[in-house]
Amino acid sequence: MDLSLNRPEGYLFVRRVSAGSVTLSDRELGHSFLLAPDQVIEHWRVDNAHALDASHVENLLALQPELVILGTGQQQVFPMAAFLAGFLRKGIGIEVMDNAAAARTYNLLASEGRKVVAGFILPG
Repeated sequence: MDLSLNRPEGYLFVRRVSAGSVTLSDRELGHSFLLAPDQVIEHWRVDNAHALDASHVENLLALQPELVILGTGQQQVFPMAAFLAGFLRKGIGIEVMDNAAAARTYNLLASEGRKVVAGFILPG
């Protein structure tokens, strides 16, 4: 049997997730960030899900997603209702999960050509 390595092309993808970092196709990040198939917004100023509120919604909506994936660290932590409601009012879906699940979900949706944006929260 022949084995070959397929590397996704045409979008940014997540290679690996650890407790303190996320490795993308072209770099390793040790701080919170936003990820879309065509760009990375580094140094997203969020260090825990409880700090998210309605003011953070615009940062994510500026990337024009059809769906938002929120990775909240090693465990799933739901942010305040005001943050979630900001997306629902605009008709944008949002899913909250741990970073590993968020990476898998983001990679799958991005590979399908979906307009997905993922926010990854990493410790300080």
